[in-house]
Amino acid sequence: MTHEVNIHSHGRVGHISLDRPKALHALTLDMCHAMSAALAGWAGDAAIEAVVLDHAEGRGFCAGGDIGMLRHSALNDGGKTGREFFHDEYQLNHQLFAYDKPVVAFMDGITMGGGVGIAMPCKYRVATENTRFAMPETGIGLFPDVGGGWYLSRLEGRLGQFLALTGARLDGAECLWAGIATHYLPSEKLAEAKARIIKHPDRIGGILSDLAETPPKARLESNLDRINRHFASDRFEDILASLEAEAGNDDGEWAAKELATLRTKSPQTCKVALRQLANAKGFTDFADNMRQEYRIASRVITRPDFAEGVRAVIVDKTGDPAWNPATPEGVSEELLDSIFAPLPADEEWKPL
Repeated sequence: MTHEVNIHSHGRVGHISLDRPKALHALTLDMCHAMSAALAGWAGDAAIEAVVLDHAEGRGFCAGGDIGMLRHSALNDGGKTGREFFHDEYQLNHQLFAYDKPVVAFMDGITMGGGVGIAMPCKYRVATENTRFAMPETGIGLFPDVGGGWYLSRLEGRLGQFLALTGARLDGAECLWAGIATHYLPSEKLAEAKARIIKHPDRIGGILSDLAETPPKARLESNLDRINRHFASDRFEDILASLEAEAGNDDGEWAAKELATLRTKSPQTCKVALRQLANAKGFTDFADNMRQEYRIASRVITRPDFAEGVRAVIVDKTGDPAWNPATPEGVSEELLDSIFAPLPADEEWKPL
């Protein structure tokens, strides 16, 4: 058992608490394995009726995966360690998605990337005033993985495409409005919620509804029409052109801001994300989605944009990534085809 995740049970409830506060509880391979093993054990234990998933102290629920390790792998072992991490992390994502017992995720803090991957499959997803939800992968040359294709493609209108491309951060109120969270609780009520769930694991929905509060109005709601209009196309060039056309108008402030944001993102990742979401919308099995995402992950980890994006955003913090290809036009359909192509049969992703 790794010290970076605390695993125990209270009566009829299993409890997984991420405990890597200095890294905002970002996931390591050991943490994924510990969580998978615990879930597997409880799945066959009739005494356990539900699972609580939360984090120890700090302002993160889970800020993602171990990005430093992934970059090191890309630069030093041809992506081998990185692929192992993605493979087993995606198995955990799928295990949670298919889990027979209700899991309650308390997203009381930064929930990004890998944190989205472990929260979204849960039946109950609790946001608070501290929640900051995002899939910021276009900024580091990765892509919105861990099931992002499935979840984002199923949000209202073109909201998922907007979140995938811009990396926009949603607060707790916006998460509830978008259906990303199932409940909104003030953070001071979480301890009571967990205590009551431990006593009555058969009444989780009622307990959360009882303690829930009406959140502030979701800021994003007023922009949904704009998002649906400008992000309507699955061609990245069309989205940029739509924003460009409006950015020059008197009331083009929002379009100009989003256009400026998109111009800082990896063109390769933006095009990958649009194709990924378009494909994922047609999947009826979550495992098919994870198989697609593993194909993408196994390839983009060693492409230039990932190491460069992590350098610019996380390592050197200069914020000046030199993307390659540098323009949307430079990201060809052939390149995308090669990123999405099936892997050799013995390398394809499989569920646990």
